[in-house]
Amino acid sequence: MPSQVKTAQEENIEMRFLEAAESFLSKGGMLLPFCPFPTASQREAYDKLPSWLKQKVISMGEAFLGYSYPPIHATDFMAFGRTGNRVAYEDVYFARRYALNSLVAAECVEYQGRFLDDIINGIFVICEESAWQLPPHNSYARSQKQLILPDCTRPVLDLFACETGAGLACISYLLPEQLNMVSPYILKRIDYELQRRIISPYLKEHFWWMGRGAEPMCNWTPWCTQNVLLTFFLSAETQKKMQGGIEYPLYDMEETGRAMIQKAAASCDYFLKDYGEDGCCDEGAQYYRHAGLCLDGTANVLNQVTGGAFTELMEWTKVKNIASYIFHVHVDDKYYFNFADCSPIAGRAGVREYLFGKHTKQPALMQFAADDCRAARDMLFADESHQLNLFYRLQTIFCYEELLAYDAPIPQAERDIYYPSVGLFLTRNEMFSLAVKAGDNNDSHNHNDVGSLTLYKNGQPILVDIGVESYTRKTFSADRYSLWTLQSGYHNLPTIEGMDQRAGADYRARQVVTSMNQNGKSSISMELSGAYPLDAPTCSYRRSVVLDKTTNCITLTDRTDSRNVILNFITYEEPCVTGNAIQVGTARLTFSGASLAAVEVLPITDQRLQMAWDHDLYRIRLQMTDTEFHMSIL
Repeated sequence: MPSQVKTAQEENIEMRFLEAAESFLSKGGMLLPFCPFPTASQREAYDKLPSWLKQKVISMGEAFLGYSYPPIHATDFMAFGRTGNRVAYEDVYFARRYALNSLVAAECVEYQGRFLDDIINGIFVICEESAWQLPPHNSYARSQKQLILPDCTRPVLDLFACETGAGLACISYLLPEQLNMVSPYILKRIDYELQRRIISPYLKEHFWWMGRGAEPMCNWTPWCTQNVLLTFFLSAETQKKMQGGIEYPLYDMEETGRAMIQKAAASCDYFLKDYGEDGCCDEGAQYYRHAGLCLDGTANVLNQVTGGAFTELMEWTKVKNIASYIFHVHVDDKYYFNFADCSPIAGRAGVREYLFGKHTKQPALMQFAADDCRAARDMLFADESHQLNLFYRLQTIFCYEELLAYDAPIPQAERDIYYPSVGLFLTRNEMFSLAVKAGDNNDSHNHNDVGSLTLYKNGQPILVDIGVESYTRKTFSADRYSLWTLQSGYHNLPTIEGMDQRAGADYRARQVVTSMNQNGKSSISMELSGAYPLDAPTCSYRRSVVLDKTTNCITLTDRTDSRNVILNFITYEEPCVTGNAIQVGTARLTFSGASLAAVEVLPITDQRLQMAWDHDLYRIRLQMTDTEFHMSIL
């Protein structure tokens, strides 16, 4: 019995996906072909695509005709270990893949051979890379120091190694005849690299994201698992069609596929054990795209090759709640409620969200995805996931018309919700959208933000969560909380006795009380003192937030026995302070029990933050002058 399964039994972990896999395998179920979309030679399907969509895909490929794939030097890989900068390497690494994906999609649509040479160049450039993992992931154990250079004899399976494998397998699946007409050694090269870099390490080694016992998982688990499955099953289809390529000398194809299914199913269960029944993603809306959506992607591959052995699990309440999370945290247009490392602009919904809604039988999610995609039609394939994952591009191409045509008028779903597993409180009316974060400071990609609130008025940001700057070595080191955007003083929170919040599960909200839509009001209250390293154990700090939907008024009340409190508020628009009133955009904030200490400009100079905010942000600092602070927002 695999060690994954043994530890699951020892930890009493619910293994529903594994049980479904073993039920299928024990009954001698035969693996079905994995043909998720037409290959390039199946022209009827491509000819039926709308002309505007075909032209869009072709023009994206034309931008890379004659493309010179940028070189990657050993010193580029080493730069992360030397300086902590990861962006310079990633820019070149991802540029190669984005160009190749664009060229392949264009060739599939046009099918005239015009893009082939540039595709072949891209295939060989990527196959000749010494490693497919990113430098920050170049280690063999969780939290282990990264090695400065890769060991090409022992590949690391990280997020982007697995995604690279899926991309190359997708190319071989889509264009086998065309590539083989040029040379049989193109497909052989792809097969060889996929076996040694992805398939063999996946079956022989244990990487932390595969799951074992109670060890916490994150978006890595479904993201990597989905792409490993795509790598194997897409390349297997190519081999069947071409009756060539290299053989897998260590593995029988059917037996290998069965081992893949069992291991992937166990990883799904290890991922799901860290979710509450409410389905809240503690990493935020951006990471839902790699967590919840990749869980759906994994289940979809498993279902296709087993003839639906996992279908019932898509109606499991936990999985349905994971799917609908993105609908609940959406504010309006491009904005989402964000926390942790998530950006407020978490990307448009589209085909993947639509399919998750379809698989979990949730029309409200399908409608949300269709509406959001229609609103951003000019941004087709602009999402980072579609740039880097060829499979997602083809999914979008062949499902896009169905999504655009979807219109199932349904009653407006209730979007007031409290997620107790993370402590996320969401409420709204026609004017305001309000989020308050309770929980603890031990989320994945955590910021010290217990008790912080985020507010939008008429879809525009008023009180905001800044997000995180571009990732560096420090972002995931012991010095993580020296980064300013992660500190509670740069959230909508108090600084108590000169101290900000600390990280860890022990630093949490207590005595949390919520009320939803009672007499036209929704509210949350909590004790915040436990989130701070306060010397006096008797010190109390009680925060309550109320949205009165009938009067369109939000009230914030803080009560404390501390005599030294600075209240911090991060605003999108420059605040205009007059006495005890503050104008922020279209919102008017009036307060009592405090005096103005400062208004600070927070320069937005980092590239990642500039993608979220189109100008500088501001921090209002109020000195509490009483034991009770009161703010009304209209």
